[in-house]
Amino acid sequence: QVQLVESGGGLVQPGGSLRLSCAASGRAYAMGWFRQAPGKEREFVAAITWSGSNTDYADSVKGRFTISRDSAKNTVYLQMNSLISEDTAAYYCAADRLAGEILRRIWTAYEYWGQGTQVTVSS
Repeated sequence: QVQLVESGGGLVQPGGSLRLSCAASGRAYAMGWFRQAPGKEREFVAAITWSGSNTDYADSVKGRFTISRDSAKNTVYLQMNSLISEDTAAYYCAADRLAGEILRRIWTAYEYWGQGTQVTVSS
């Protein structure tokens, strides 16, 4: 069993930055960040392998967001820069127990989920 706890969300102005954290208990797996805005479907944001050697990003965040992990702390981070209003959503981290070095973007592939943290980009 894996438990995931996100933190770091909040209100930020357009162009600002936030760093989300996802603290995991148990074994390290491939991890992903997803987001869901009101009235919209959950969408893939970024993912990282259990080793941290490979990453993947949605086109909408590429060049602005960076996913990383600290194995010693069993924590995954999402550094979000140059935030825009379209980034406003609830952000969730998730663990993909079956992923190897091929990262997956479909949310149904992820077995464990955190409770989510809200990110609001507004002036």
